[in-house]
Amino acid sequence: MDKDERIGAQINKLEEKYKNSGQDLSSYLDGLLYQRYLTYWDYIHLDTLLSIQVPRTYFPDEEIFIMYHQITELYFKLILHEQKQIVEDRSQDVDFFIEKTRRINSYFKALISSFSIMIKGMEREQFLRYRMALLPASGFQSVQYRMIELYATPLENLVHHTERENFTKKNEVEELYEHIYWKKGATDLRTGEKTLTLKQFEIRYTPRLLRIANQVRHSTIYHKYCQLPEGSRQNKELIRALKDLDMNANVNWPLMHMGSAYRYLASDTKDVEATGGTNWKQYLPPSFQKIIFFPTLYSETELDNWGKEWVEHIFNPANKE
Repeated sequence: MDKDERIGAQINKLEEKYKNSGQDLSSYLDGLLYQRYLTYWDYIHLDTLLSIQVPRTYFPDEEIFIMYHQITELYFKLILHEQKQIVEDRSQDVDFFIEKTRRINSYFKALISSFSIMIKGMEREQFLRYRMALLPASGFQSVQYRMIELYATPLENLVHHTERENFTKKNEVEELYEHIYWKKGATDLRTGEKTLTLKQFEIRYTPRLLRIANQVRHSTIYHKYCQLPEGSRQNKELIRALKDLDMNANVNWPLMHMGSAYRYLASDTKDVEATGGTNWKQYLPPSFQKIIFFPTLYSETELDNWGKEWVEHIFNPANKE
């Protein structure tokens, strides 16, 4: 096929594409002629992106704090982008499952490896001052991370470990959600009441999270794994990818936050409360929460020792700066 024939074939395809739009191809070609060339900065809305860092104080390091959290939320969006494809897929193609899970792990690894920006990239004295202007806002209020958890595993696996034996998949979504583990991490350290941080979050996001939990009640990533044919469930690459996801999301990522909390909030005399009053020493350690997305992939010993070696490392005074 020569050049003219190729162009003719492409024009025919365009005519077919646009014939049901109410306009002929000529009108669309006119629009293409009038349209400006696309630029990089317009395509990614660069000017807008660089304008949304708005510090509330005059401390220079606050801008680092804002940008890192914005970058984190973009990575969370990438993770959700892949999770939704797994949840919505009906092909039971194990290679597709592996590829999407590996992508999720690559995003988590980028976040985990970059967290030194939060641990060592800001002056402690600046942080302890500008954080007071952020109350009661907290990273605890990241709804995208809650969505990541809901897409990954059934709600009964996210119930607080002290109550988990009282609930099964037969319980209603709304009941399970009321006992989800992270709510206990946002209680006032003195009164045991819900913090304003949690109250704000619930008002804003509870309807959305309940809607998602109901949508994926039988189609989380864990459900998708369990629904695979027996041979596919034994695929070593898939099992490794899912275990890596569990480790990245439920051990390594919380571990990074533990390191940051100890860097900025721990003290030899009295620990500083987390922004929003969240109980970080009880909320962040992986071995305290025992959140495991894919529990049947592990032995009883592995489940019992979940996250312990990492927490022992972080709590060891010799490892603190």
